[in-house]
Amino acid sequence: MTIFVDMDEVIADTYQAHIDLYNNKYNATLKKEDCLGHEVWQMVPEPHQGYLRNHANERGFFIDLKVMKDSQEVMRELHEKHDLYIASAAMQFKTSLEEKADWLDKHFPFIPWQNRILCGHKHVLRGDVLIDDRSYNLAAFEGRGIQFTSPHNVNTNGFDRADTWQDIADLLL
Repeated sequence: MTIFVDMDEVIADTYQAHIDLYNNKYNATLKKEDCLGHEVWQMVPEPHQGYLRNHANERGFFIDLKVMKDSQEVMRELHEKHDLYIASAAMQFKTSLEEKADWLDKHFPFIPWQNRILCGHKHVLRGDVLIDDRSYNLAAFEGRGIQFTSPHNVNTNGFDRADTWQDIADLLL
């Protein structure tokens, strides 16, 4: 199989990074559980929303993101058995292309640069499976879409769903 895997909120925990930065700046106690069904920026006072919406444009945001639990091990197994590609919308934020490449080098060195598609729209991808948190990417994909659960998408339906990387292993290995 040819499998494409998104980065943000699938193998890299950007959602928690936004929350952590917000909590540190405003001495707040926002948690993922408080945000179910929403983007992080929608869950804070309006004067703070711009700060949250700009994180991904800040140099260094993508460098130290936490790795999603079990993603490295499952991704290694998928890489050994299938044609595995990273497919991330890295062109959306001005510094993310280089930072995402460096992050992948550090945390997923077994995925060669030739298997990293740092792009814009994902509708151009052709393969068997796309694992992504965003329903609009999955809807445009012609193969099987697996929606990786993130707080913002808990109310989205219409795709196979994986809450954890062990769920991905159960579905694809």
